[in-house]
Amino acid sequence: MKRGLQGRKAVERRGGEAFTAFVPKPLPPEPALRLDAELSDRLERANRALGRLDGLATMLPDRALFLYFYVRKEALLSSQIEGTQSSMSELLLFEGEQLPGVPLDDVREVSRYVAALDHGMARLRAGFPLSLRLIREIHEVLLSSGRGSERTPGEFRRSQNWLGGSRPGNAAYVPPPPEEVIPAMGALERFLHDEPARTPTLIKAALSHVQFETIHPFLDGNGRVGRLLVTLILCAEGALTEPMLYLSLYLKAHRDEYYDLLQRVRFEGVWEEWLRFFLDGVVATAEQATETARRILALFDADRARIEALGRAAGSALRVHEFLRRHPITTGPRIQEAVSLSAPAISTALRNLESIGIVREVSGRRWNRLFAYEAYLSMLSEGTEPLPRGG
Repeated sequence: MKRGLQGRKAVERRGGEAFTAFVPKPLPPEPALRLDAELSDRLERANRALGRLDGLATMLPDRALFLYFYVRKEALLSSQIEGTQSSMSELLLFEGEQLPGVPLDDVREVSRYVAALDHGMARLRAGFPLSLRLIREIHEVLLSSGRGSERTPGEFRRSQNWLGGSRPGNAAYVPPPPEEVIPAMGALERFLHDEPARTPTLIKAALSHVQFETIHPFLDGNGRVGRLLVTLILCAEGALTEPMLYLSLYLKAHRDEYYDLLQRVRFEGVWEEWLRFFLDGVVATAEQATETARRILALFDADRARIEALGRAAGSALRVHEFLRRHPITTGPRIQEAVSLSAPAISTALRNLESIGIVREVSGRRWNRLFAYEAYLSMLSEGTEPLPRGG
């Protein structure tokens, strides 16, 4: 349904040049969403896919391990949409303080995204409501250091921003003027709290994401916070126990359609088209996450059986394999810090794991060599290849 302009245009001036900013109407849309049979079926499929993913999370033998990597995968993907070039290997090396020339600014940006999501989840688990205060806290963590840290972390903007172009006058989109930001965000907070009426969780997440991106309340970091908001809504409302849905994978793969739909919702009111796109993304990424978790569990079981076949050498190799499940790219000294084995025993275990194709030395160095649990790292990294610069 095309509802027409979903707000009002405000003529502003900056540097002597006139431009038009957009101020969105409060949610929910009017007329109300039209959930026909086809859209209702998509909503049901998305809810089922989320349920299967959440059920899997409760059955995983090491839920913390899987959550650790799901969060990092979402951080990589969301940051790549904003232009970073980090990979999963670089992030893990950074966190392990093993940095063979990785792009520090990019990988620190990804690491802050992990910290921001961790902060948001900790606050929700402590009973704090999903609110403007929490959104500002998350933004403050996200931009706490490095690139963007000068862009007033944790504060709604008090100046005009824009998307595309060199100035508001030639921008692709100009969000609300600064004096409209707090009223618009206040209306979004009321919608998050089911005012004026209860909204189903997935629909709330879909609509809120568009509204947040339309308001663009911060000077920097809006895209990442807007994608975090989806995950936090799903967790705050009990659709997910843990933040295991990385929707950024779908948005990265369909980014042209994504940006086009954001604009069309603002200026044509095609909320149903956006909802269809969003729900398809939830189904695709939930099913992919579920399948990846099953494949990883199968890999662990198969590799453990191969190690046990080593006979007397299996004991040390199994302990190193257990460490590699949590640190799939590492060094011998790092293993020794965590595992009660001598350096010679670890070297022997790594050679044995290399001989059966479980690990591979990837640095080519004679000292402080890097070993990768290659098949596992490959599964974790699927879809996280950096986007081409300028692409």
